[in-house]
Amino acid sequence: MTASDSTSLPPLARPGLDRAAEERVTPDLVETLKTDAATRVVVIAGDSAPLIAPDQLAWRAPAEVPDGGEWAFLGRDDDGVALLTAVFTAQEEELFSAPAGWAGLRTAGALLSAAEAGAFVEALSLGRWLLDAPYCPACGTLTILGDAGWSRRCPNCGRQHFPRTDPAVIVAITSADDPDLLLLGSNALWGADRFSCFAGFVEAGESLEAAVRREVAEESGIEVGRVTYRGSQAWPYPRSLMVGFLAEAGDDDAARADGEEIAAVRWFTRDEVGRALGGEGEVVLPGRASIAHRLIADWHAGLA
Repeated sequence: MTASDSTSLPPLARPGLDRAAEERVTPDLVETLKTDAATRVVVIAGDSAPLIAPDQLAWRAPAEVPDGGEWAFLGRDDDGVALLTAVFTAQEEELFSAPAGWAGLRTAGALLSAAEAGAFVEALSLGRWLLDAPYCPACGTLTILGDAGWSRRCPNCGRQHFPRTDPAVIVAITSADDPDLLLLGSNALWGADRFSCFAGFVEAGESLEAAVRREVAEESGIEVGRVTYRGSQAWPYPRSLMVGFLAEAGDDDAARADGEEIAAVRWFTRDEVGRALGGEGEVVLPGRASIAHRLIADWHAGLA
């Protein structure tokens, strides 16, 4: 998984649209672009967007977007057309009908083109901040949006605030003794048949590598040896950057679930992983939009 080969990247890590960040300082940029009929808008409600087909977003003209959303500038497409987002809280009923319905990023992300997947994850990540953080965390005053939706300024204390990104590590664990074994875990909140990589947030003052070793030891009982970086992707649930690693177990027999966050751990053979990736058998693996799926699929294919 290399930065130079976009086809090897997870679906939500591929190069997407041009964010045109230099334009954000243009006064009243969003309001100006809303008056241009050529501008396209991806609407977000909760964590879903409208689709014109299972693999294509249903973009709308600004005048077609319902009132009440928070707006921001996403960037420009390959033809220079301005792209905006309008974000809304989750709705009991659809904001409007879409030819292929509405879908969340987990479902649609792996099917969309790189540009549209990038627009979706950018809009969802930024949108959650727009909706969830309207007040100054220092003094509690309602803030004023700036930079085309990319900053907030407090009119009381003068502080400026920006969208947060919380780094998290996600790790697939290989056996030190058998190259055809992979350790996965089942979260206590999932069904007993669902397994994935081990993951956790990076703590204050902690490096990514240290977080890998701590999280793996806490969740699986494994002390890891070699740790290899495999790639990263945005994961806006709510505002994570998932940083993927492959780690080698020091002692396969030490594997055990923590009994709190992780209900079960299990060493899978390459054949078992292959069947699960193909939708066969009783084990459910992560969806294709996630970096967890790519870590597991790359290991199975011998690319890790």
